[in-house]
Formats: sequence, structure tokens, C-alpha cells
Amino acid sequence: MVEIRRKGTHEVLGTVRGDSLAGADLREMRLREADLRGADLSNARLDHVDLCGADLSGANLQHAVLFAAHLNETDLRNARLHGARLSDGSQAGAAMMLDCNLSGADLTGADLRHVEIRGADLQGANLTRADLRKACLSRSNLSHATVRHALLIDANLREANLSGADLRNSHLNEANLVKADLSEAIMGSDDGHSTVLNLANLEGANLSGAQMRHAVLMEANLRNANLTGVDFTHAILGGTVMRNANVRDANFEGVELASVAMEFANFSEARNADIPSYKHDLR
Repeated sequence: MVEIRRKGTHEVLGTVRGDSLAGADLREMRLREADLRGADLSNARLDHVDLCGADLSGANLQHAVLFAAHLNETDLRNARLHGARLSDGSQAGAAMMLDCNLSGADLTGADLRHVEIRGADLQGANLTRADLRKACLSRSNLSHATVRHALLIDANLREANLSGADLRNSHLNEANLVKADLSEAIMGSDDGHSTVLNLANLEGANLSGAQMRHAVLMEANLRNANLTGVDFTHAILGGTVMRNANVRDANFEGVELASVAMEFANFSEARNADIPSYKHDLR
């Protein structure tokens, strides 16, 4: 029998038959502030479990099911959540992970649709091929995270820190990135692994030094954005709004600017910008 104890006091919070928590049924259990450091919870059922404030650092949660689990302020540093299911696809069935620590965690292929991950620490986390459609990551720290081939369609990343993150080949259509920090982020390449940000809202965002070669930003909002030094080489910007954006030293080689709204943007300081003669009110 496995005993699950509270961190610090060692109070027994629950018991599970068997000699391992792998594949265990922990549904509906109240395990707030549990000490599960390094525990093997692979393939476990954790639906509706209360793990708020628990220590799951280094734990193995691969392919675990955590529908509607409560993980607010939970420590999941370096945890393995490869293929974990934290959502059944509905808002009601999504986990709550407010202020959660997921730094260095492996969330490859995890289902995070509708999941609330506001104010979370995801520095250096691996979110490759994760499904984050309609997830809320506002004010979360994803600096230097690997977010390749991920689905972030209609996700809320308002004021999130994505500096230095690798977002190649991810889809952020209609994502809210207002005032987000995407400085030095990698969102484009020459090998076809570019990011798609159609209809994304990047108003006031910081993209200084970002790599956006061949990126697709149809009808995106980049109003008042900091685009200094961004490499837009061969990016697709049809219908995008760059009104009053700072484009100093940004590279627009091979970019069609005919349908881009660029009023009051400092295109005189941009590089390789082929500006149509009918464009006015530029700086």
C-alpha cells in the first residue's frame, strides 16, 4: 500500500493499494500540498483531483489523465507530462493551473485545450506538438521554451513572456498576444518550419530581434508593436496592420507591402522595404 503524505507535516492524505502509483486511480482525491516529488504517476487517473500547492517536481505523469484537476500553485518543475491529458476538450473539463511552476517540464504532445495556466512559470519547458487551443497563458513566463509544431489557435497569451522561445511551425491564428514579449523569439526559418499568426493580435507587443523568415501573418494586428531588428524576409503580411510600429532595422526583403497598413511607422529606418509610391504618412 502506498501512502501519500502532506509535505512538511507528513500527515497521511490518502492511501492507494499496490506498491506503485503508476496507473493508479486517484480521481476526486484531496491531495492538497502532497509530497509527490519524483513519483511515478504515469497512466494514472487524476480527474478532479485537488493537488493545489503539491510538490510534483520531477514526477512522471506521462499519459496521465487530469481532467478538471486542480493544480494551482503546484510545483511541477522538470516533471514529465509527455502525452498527458489535462483537458477533455471542454472548458469545464480543463485543468486549473494558475501560478503553477512548470519550468523545465516536458509537455510534449500534452492536451491543454482550454486549460487555465495564467501567471505560470514555463521557462525552458518543452511544449512540442502540445494542443493549447483556447488555453489561457496570460502573464505566464515561457522564455526560452520549445513550442514547436504546437497549436495555440485562439489562445490567450496577453502580456506573456515568450522571449527567446522557439515557436517554429506553430499555429497562433487569432491568438491574443497584446503586450507580449517575443523578443529574440524564433518564428521563422528557410526550411518551411515557419509560424502562422493569421488574425493574431500583437498590438503593443515586443518582437525586437525576432526571427520571422517566411512567417505567415495575414491580417494580423501589429499596431504600436516594437519590431526593431525583426527579420521578416519573405514573410507573408497581407492585410496586416503596422500602424505606428517601430520597424527600425527590420528586414523586409521579399515582402509584399501593398496591403499592409503602415501609417506613422518609421519605414525610413527599415531595411529592404519596397514601399509602394501611393503609401503616405510614413516616418
